[in-house]
Amino acid sequence: MKKYLAEMLGTMVLVLMGCGVAVSLGCDVAAPSTVVGTSLAFGLSVVAMAYAIGGISGCHINPAITLAVWLSKRMSGKDAAMYMLFQVIGAFIGSAILFALTSSSDVVATTATGANGLQPGVSLCGGLVAEIVFTFIFVLVVLGTTDSEKGAGNFAGLAIGLTLVLVHLVCIRYTGTSVNPARSIAPAVFQGGDALCQLWIFIVGPFVGAALSALVWKCLTCNKCCK
Repeated sequence: MKKYLAEMLGTMVLVLMGCGVAVSLGCDVAAPSTVVGTSLAFGLSVVAMAYAIGGISGCHINPAITLAVWLSKRMSGKDAAMYMLFQVIGAFIGSAILFALTSSSDVVATTATGANGLQPGVSLCGGLVAEIVFTFIFVLVVLGTTDSEKGAGNFAGLAIGLTLVLVHLVCIRYTGTSVNPARSIAPAVFQGGDALCQLWIFIVGPFVGAALSALVWKCLTCNKCCK
């Protein structure tokens, strides 16, 4: 049970800090400093949680990562399902705290939850492709750095966090960057409207990208099938 609670806590912190900074800065692709600040917030949240709860649960705090880890046969189906459940619960707790804070302030309602959404000029197909591609890259780094034989050891958390920063710097322009279904579900529910209508992109895209990363990593580490 401890590892499930750790995942809940870690995801809560990720959503509260990452989305919280996005809301506080009023993240806007037309203002580069807000994009950088938001990107750093998500990446640093992952770094902090990796070293805080990594020894307990592995610090997935992302259903897409959990899916890839399960497909890589590093965890059981039961644990994968429970991880995802508690990650979503944690995301709702983080979003609820942020919603409570913004509700008592003058933050514009449409930006008060940090929900993901397609940016101006980006099509549904474009947004879906972006989420698939950048989740694939992010999760591939996770699988590689946490590999028991080829991983980065104690530096894995830092590498993963910095990769998330990089992914946000590129992808915010297109979708606001999800690469994490739990991070998208809770804020969308609190915001409603277009955020809920577009939510499927931020669930399907990350899961597809994660599945592809698990497949590619298996190929890269398979001595028989790929030489």
